[in-house]
Amino acid sequence: MNKKFNSFKEFYPFYLSEHKNSICRLLHFIGSFLVILTFILSILYDKKFLLFAPIFGYGFAWIGHFYFEKNKPATFKYPIYSFMGDWMMFKDILIRKEYIFNPKEG
Repeated sequence: MNKKFNSFKEFYPFYLSEHKNSICRLLHFIGSFLVILTFILSILYDKKFLLFAPIFGYGFAWIGHFYFEKNKPATFKYPIYSFMGDWMMFKDILIRKEYIFNPKEG
């Protein structure tokens, strides 16, 4: 049974606990960066670039979960909070509040 989260603030620590593997975090970061890049390219050149956004966003993350983290993506149980978590973790890595190469990984 799914745990009920009453807020994103409550959900985010769970989200991070599902992303302990450094390769999984790296793949999430790359995928999120490529999503941003596809939006920029779609504005500058052609809207067809947007077709790649979900492939990059979900593809990289799911490879990270299935092959490195060895768990199911939180997207399947908590799609909205998980989407928010992806961008929060991306931002937190950029500002060095979180790390790709997690010192807690063991």
